[in-house]
Amino acid sequence: MVSAWTVSEAPHRQDEVVEVSVEDVLFRSDDGLFAVVRAVRTRDSAEAADLTAVGNLGNVSVGETLRLRGRFSDHPRFGRRFQVNGFTPVLPTTAPGIVRYLGSGLIGGIGKGLAERLVQHFGDETIDIITQQSKRLREVPGIGAGRATSIAKAVREKHALVETMVFLRGLGIGQAAADRVMKRYQDEAVQRVRDDPYMVAEEVSGIGFRTADQIARGLGFTEDDPRRAAGATLHLLGKAADDGHLFLTREQLLTACGPLRVPTDAVEAALPTLFLRGLVVEDEGDLYVPPLHRAERRVAKLLAALSRQRALPPAGEAAVAAALAGSSLSETQSSAVRASLMTGLMVLTGGPGTGKTTTIKAVVAAHRALGHRVALCAPTGRAAKRMTEATGHEAKTVHRTLQWNPALSRFEKGEDDPVDVELILVDEASMLDVRLAERLFLAVPPSATLVLVGDVDQLPPVGPGQVLRDLIDSEICPVVRLGEVFRQAQRSAIVRGAHAILRGELPEPTPAGERGEGDLFIVRATSPDALHEKLVQLVERMNTAYGMDMSNLQVLSPMRSGPAGTHALNEVLQARFNPGEDAHDGSAAGASKSGGGDRPRATLRPGDKVMQLRNDYERDVYNGDLGTVRRIEGGVTYVLVDGREVQYKFEHLDALTLAYASTVHKVQGSEFEGIIVVLHGSHHMLLSRALLYTAVTRAKRLVVLLGDPRAMAKAARNGDVNQVNSKLAARLREAAQPSKV
Repeated sequence: MVSAWTVSEAPHRQDEVVEVSVEDVLFRSDDGLFAVVRAVRTRDSAEAADLTAVGNLGNVSVGETLRLRGRFSDHPRFGRRFQVNGFTPVLPTTAPGIVRYLGSGLIGGIGKGLAERLVQHFGDETIDIITQQSKRLREVPGIGAGRATSIAKAVREKHALVETMVFLRGLGIGQAAADRVMKRYQDEAVQRVRDDPYMVAEEVSGIGFRTADQIARGLGFTEDDPRRAAGATLHLLGKAADDGHLFLTREQLLTACGPLRVPTDAVEAALPTLFLRGLVVEDEGDLYVPPLHRAERRVAKLLAALSRQRALPPAGEAAVAAALAGSSLSETQSSAVRASLMTGLMVLTGGPGTGKTTTIKAVVAAHRALGHRVALCAPTGRAAKRMTEATGHEAKTVHRTLQWNPALSRFEKGEDDPVDVELILVDEASMLDVRLAERLFLAVPPSATLVLVGDVDQLPPVGPGQVLRDLIDSEICPVVRLGEVFRQAQRSAIVRGAHAILRGELPEPTPAGERGEGDLFIVRATSPDALHEKLVQLVERMNTAYGMDMSNLQVLSPMRSGPAGTHALNEVLQARFNPGEDAHDGSAAGASKSGGGDRPRATLRPGDKVMQLRNDYERDVYNGDLGTVRRIEGGVTYVLVDGREVQYKFEHLDALTLAYASTVHKVQGSEFEGIIVVLHGSHHMLLSRALLYTAVTRAKRLVVLLGDPRAMAKAARNGDVNQVNSKLAARLREAAQPSKV
């Protein structure tokens, strides 16, 4: 298969374009991305016919004809080379080029000798003859009917592949996105793009509405085309879901169409068709994508059914007494244990140091005293591991609890085969978005008890909906709030600082020269250069003074872009702590390239800390999982995640990013020995109390707030709660009402 990779889809200034045939691959990096090739020009030029091309040439093969974009440069050691910035595969048009193409081994059934005989007989028209008049191949000695058919089939497949790639690249679709389009639609790729590029944008990752707009203009679509209005509607509903909303009001949708220059009357006209096609659902005038509408309604129905009050089991008081024996639980904590035995649904909430873990252990002990089977789970692997260590009982991720079956692409546990337990307890439940909640709640037996434990003062889920907050607001089940900070926890500057943030105040740092059970420090740095320099110094200091390294230390920032965003911070930290060895004109030896969407492509090296960016059920790795690159061999990057090795081929690397620094959202549910929170004036749009509180409470032993104190103070003061469009609380109240029948 023809494959290519473009470093940047935007044209480079003063780029030249040359068409070449690949003669030999002199070097290819382990990941198959970077290559050095010897090629010969296929057209006349003042430059020499032979050239050496270097760059991200993907897995190009000998015999391929490529249109390269880049610049010539003189290297002190390797001489004159063509530095490739991008390329497109093309079909050869000259007799010598056709011989090289057909005889290179790219086309099954044709060797060099047969290629020469074919071109000698048909000349420059050889490929056209093969693809359009294949019966004529029998004019060449040694080719019978069967062989003619197989040769024609192989050349047509290669021909179609190249033509499709040229068509897609000609419309401005980047190479990686073009590969995904071809993989998704195969032989129908061109037709699908021609028919509706906006629907392609919905079905293929990496192609957004603006790219679809660019494609549509190239295909002659008008601004008021109904397909454009439908595409804008789906795009805006998807963007709303990314921002946490379950729906948009019709007014919100029409207002959001303004910046996209989509006429509102065209949107109004497109909506009925979207309803009929099942792509959008209207509910009392509000607009949902069907999966979110279904999930919201199901979650309400399932939780309402569980919320019915139950009588305390005959041995309930004895079980509670056994769970409390030898403990010093407060009255509120004891009430939580008792409530978990008297209802099918309960919420336990509270901040750091208020005894949530102790209460969880007592709840589990009470149920076990009654002979109940218990399942403990959490949305992330780190949260599940922490719960296992704290309670002494095995906890799993939600996904593993539901038993994903990669062969069938579905969860084994669900409505038809629920988890066979009497108690399901979910920690870090504030992270549950409505889609994950739907899958989990479907697997809760009707007779079981569901206990959701979380801290609603933290950031909302990354996905759409705020299930825990809506459940608390609905008041359909017992909510036990732990507010008392225990004396032992008060000795931690981290715990005191977290509660100060909730009051809108900046934390008090640990006094100079003192060390406590949980230390907190503030380091000032206002310029990006000073911030980068002090960040490196802090990491080194934390290693020396606290024995922390990047495996148990995490740098956090509110955003990805900008001088104090995760992209820039990861670049600084990788350069200092895992620089790698340079080779082949800037390509790191044994390196892979990760990247996708709005992320710059980063070089991954053995030893790098990385993060998974989306759920991958087949590999059993999930959004936010952290790992370490172990090695890169044969085009495969091997990453250690939770003690097991996960393999990533080149085409899957866009699911990984460097993770020395991460956004605060991405580490929800995780806990680290040490945290450095970078806060800068450029983060002003994202500074909030919930963000700062979430960041600080990720640390066990040490927190350093690094940056501009004004940004820190702004974050602590900004207590605005992010309001999302959701009807879940209202649906819960309605579903929990006693039947009037």
